[in-house]
Amino acid sequence: MAEAKQQSRKKKFIKDFGIYAIGNVGSRLITFLMYPLYSYYVEDTGDFGVWDYCLQLCMFLTPVVTLQLRDGAFRFLLDNNDAEHRTRVISYVYRTLILSTSTTILLALLISCFHPFPFLWHTVGLLVIMSFYEVIAQVIRGLGNNKAFVAVGLLASLGISVFSVIFVVFLEMGVVGIFFANILARIVSIAIVESRMKTIIRFFRIKVDVKTLSKDILKFSVPLIPVTMSGFLPPLLDRTFIIKFLGEDMVGIYSMSLKMAGVIQLLSMVFYKTWQENAIQQYNSNDRDNFFSKVFNIYVFILALLLIGYIFTLKICYQFIGPNYQSGMGYLMPIGTAWVIIAISNYFYIPYQCAKDTKSALPSIIILVVTNLILNFILVPILGVYGVITTSITGYSLVTFYLWFNTKKFFNLHIYKNTIVPVILIVLSFIPFYLNPNHFADAAYMVAALIVIVIAMPKEIKQSILQKIKKIALKKRAIS
Repeated sequence: MAEAKQQSRKKKFIKDFGIYAIGNVGSRLITFLMYPLYSYYVEDTGDFGVWDYCLQLCMFLTPVVTLQLRDGAFRFLLDNNDAEHRTRVISYVYRTLILSTSTTILLALLISCFHPFPFLWHTVGLLVIMSFYEVIAQVIRGLGNNKAFVAVGLLASLGISVFSVIFVVFLEMGVVGIFFANILARIVSIAIVESRMKTIIRFFRIKVDVKTLSKDILKFSVPLIPVTMSGFLPPLLDRTFIIKFLGEDMVGIYSMSLKMAGVIQLLSMVFYKTWQENAIQQYNSNDRDNFFSKVFNIYVFILALLLIGYIFTLKICYQFIGPNYQSGMGYLMPIGTAWVIIAISNYFYIPYQCAKDTKSALPSIIILVVTNLILNFILVPILGVYGVITTSITGYSLVTFYLWFNTKKFFNLHIYKNTIVPVILIVLSFIPFYLNPNHFADAAYMVAALIVIVIAMPKEIKQSILQKIKKIALKKRAIS
C-alpha cells in the first residue's frame, strides 16, 4: 500500500513537472530567443540597461501592488474545491486587486507632478498589467487547470516575441517597443484564456461576504510580501549600485549576461512550482521527511547538471550575442552559480507555506537585504560587476544556511553522501571556465563533469531513467 502511494506520488510529481516544464520552458525559451535580437537592434547598452532596470522595478513592486494575493489565491483555492468557497476567494482577490492597482495609478500621477522620470507611465502600465497577469494566472492554477496556466505563459511569450519583432525590428522603436510588446502580450494572453476559462463570469461577485476569509488570506499573503520582494530587491539594488559606480552602459551588459544565464532560473522555477503544489499536498504524510529529503538531493544533482552543461554551452555560443554586449561573457559562470544558490534557497521557503507560517521566514529577508547593501557598497567600487555577483552569492548562501537550520521545526532534512560530488564540481568548474584556451577544451571538461555527476547520482534516479528509456524502446519496437 505504501509503495503504491509512493509510486502514485512520484507519477504526479513527474506529471506536474512535465506540464510546468512545457509551459515555462516553452514560454521562456521563446522570450529568451528575443535577447540576441535585442542585442543587435538595441545597440545602446545604456538603453537596454534602463529597460531592464524598469522591469526589475516592476517585479519588485508587484508583490506590494498585488498584496501577494497570487500566492494567497493559489493556496486557498488548492485545498478546497467547493464552488461557494472558490467564489468568495476569487471575488475577494479580484476586488482587492482592482483597488490596489487603482491606488498605484493615482500614486504614479502624484509622483509625476513632483518628480517625473523617463518611462514613468510605460513602467506603471507594465506594473499594472503584470499584477493582473500574475494573479489571474495563479487563480487558474489554483482551480486545478494546470494546462490553462501553462497556456497563459505560452501565449504571453509568443505575444512578446511577435510584438517585439513588430515594434523593435520593423518599427525601430527601441526600448519603447520592448515596453509595448510586454504590455500588449500579457493583455492578449489574459483575454484569450479568460474567454475560455470564464473565471470572472463563474466566480466573481461584487456583493459576497468575505470578511472572515479575507483575514485568513491576508494573514497568509501579507508576510509573503517581503519574502517575495527579497527575491527582486537584490537584483534591483545590484543595478542601482552599477548605475551609481559604473554607469548605465554596464547595466545593459550585465543585464544581458543575466538574461542569457537566466535559463537556470527558469528551470528552477519550474521545479519550484511543481514542488510547491506537491509539498503542500504531501506535508502531512507519514514519510514527509524522507520525501522532502529525497526531492532536495535529487534537486541538487539536477541543478549541477544544468549549471555545468548550460553555462559551458553558452560560453561556446556567446559569439551570437551583439558585439556591444560581448564583454559580459566572463560573468556567466558566477551568475549561473548565483542562480543555483537562489534556487536552493527557494526550496526552503516552501515548508513555511505548507505550515501556513510564512511570517517565520521574515528574518531571512533582513539577512539578505543587510548583506546586499553592505557588500555592494564595499565591493562594487573595487571589483565592478564581479562585486555585485559576489554579493549575490554571499547573501543567498547565508540565507540558505539560515533557512536550512530554521526549517528543522517543519521537517528533518537528510543530505546524501554523494550529494557533495555535484557541489565540488560546481566549485571546480570556475577553473576551466576562465582558463580553458579553446572551445574544444570547454566541451571536453563539460562532458567529463556531467558523466561524473551522473555516475554519482542516487541509484533510484538512474534506475528511473533506465526504466523510462526501456519503456520508450519497447514502444518503438511495438510500433515497428
